[in-house]
Order: sequence, then structure tokens, then C-alpha cells
Amino acid sequence: MSRTNDKSMKEAIEQMLNVYKIKRKFDETSVVAHWSELMGKSVANRTKEIYIYNKKLFLKIESSVIKNEIQLMHSQIIQKINERSGIELIEEIIFL
Repeated sequence: MSRTNDKSMKEAIEQMLNVYKIKRKFDETSVVAHWSELMGKSVANRTKEIYIYNKKLFLKIESSVIKNEIQLMHSQIIQKINERSGIELIEEIIFL
């Protein structure tokens, strides 16, 4: 007895986020919240500040070695974040 307008919970939430135009902010918050899963605990523990503004990922890293590694792998990191979110969420990484 399923109705034609029945939706899964995921579809309903996606639709709500789009209707209220908060999907992008939700995805940005998700990246910040799951930074340790994306980059690993060693990077996350040395990340002192992280936020996204205007398709730019701003990072403050206390370790110069890790900062250098992120600079070398910035395109792979951007691609990984964008693939996870399903949209072009990040275009650039900026270090504070």
C-alpha cells in the first residue's frame, strides 16, 4: 500500500535542505564535523581552526610538516571533499 508521494527519510531531508536553501551550509558543517574521518586523527589533532567560506577551506595547522603535506596534496583533498559532498563545495585551501 505505498503511495506515489511516499519518500524515504533521506529524500525528505534532502528536499527540506534544498527548499530552505541550507544544503550547502549543511555540507560545509559536515566537512568540519567529519574532518578527522576525512584526514585522519593525526592531522585533525593538529588542526586548530577549520571553516569554509565562499568555496574556500580555511585551515590553521600547528605542525609545519602536516601543513606542507596538505599543500602538496591539496588537489586530492579538494577532490575527496567534493566527492563526499556530491557538489563542488571547495575550490581552494587557504592556510591561516
